[in-house]
Amino acid sequence: MERFNGSRPGAAGLVLSFGSINADIVAYAPHLPRPGETIHAEHYAINLGGKGANQAAAAGRLACGLGLRAALAGRVGADVFGALVREELSAFGVELQGIGRDAANPTGLALISVDSAGENAITVVGGANMAQDESDVAAAGSLLDEAAVVLLQLEIPGAVVVAAAGRARAGGAIVVLDPAPVPAAGLSDALLGCADILTPNETETERITGLRPRDAATAEVAADRLQQRGVRGAIVKLGARGVFFRFGGAQGFVPPFPVHSIDSVAAGDIFNGGLAVALARGDDPARAVRFAAACGALATTKRGAAKAAPTLAEVDALLG
Repeated sequence: MERFNGSRPGAAGLVLSFGSINADIVAYAPHLPRPGETIHAEHYAINLGGKGANQAAAAGRLACGLGLRAALAGRVGADVFGALVREELSAFGVELQGIGRDAANPTGLALISVDSAGENAITVVGGANMAQDESDVAAAGSLLDEAAVVLLQLEIPGAVVVAAAGRARAGGAIVVLDPAPVPAAGLSDALLGCADILTPNETETERITGLRPRDAATAEVAADRLQQRGVRGAIVKLGARGVFFRFGGAQGFVPPFPVHSIDSVAAGDIFNGGLAVALARGDDPARAVRFAAACGALATTKRGAAKAAPTLAEVDALLG
């Protein structure tokens, strides 16, 4: 198959996210607790989280308006949080057949404290996410074979990411890797080379290349360095300064959208979900990145992670 041509035979417009699934427990308090201190929070929320789930939810919310499908592959525990996140994902229109139940490990959990200024402290328990192995790739094999676009992240073991990417690419899917979080030891050549498109933000780009991009020109230099390390295509996300892209025989820069941002949590995940949907419907690189950038921008106008994902109508309105 020629990639990025929007003509994947038999794919049925399937976007598959393969990765982490968490329940986020968020406590909102006047200030973050100091060591040994107990404080009273004003309120709390339990939300869907994990980069794999966030990206699947964003894709699911958009796909339903385009006649496409969105699915998620990963693991949850056989516990109350596993049931909760499955229910949340289903509400976003995400197909759940790729999610396994792990009787030996709990559902991934993020314990998040947020103060009145918006600062946060987060403790993540990987649980079933970090117990994934190549048996999960085999279990999701039919989805990986069928998908038009596969989204991957680094909140599951790296070997599983590489194996899933290999299976997906062999079937003709476009593979998009969000290199977050970047491991302390950096990214191996196997990880850098396993995908068609790598989507680092400024911090991740700096950790991989040694250069922190601040504008289109420095992002282009960073993309050069990424490709020198074996990356096939790159999208360098500059937050409120726009997006540089080079993949599918095209390159360019998408300037930022004028929105009122209040919360950037998961904006990168929602960007990737939007990118996958645009590629699955056959958009060319420039149009796909602009669509994704609009999704990410709109995510910053709402609070929360997956629940900040925009609808197709909202994206179309911003794009004009």
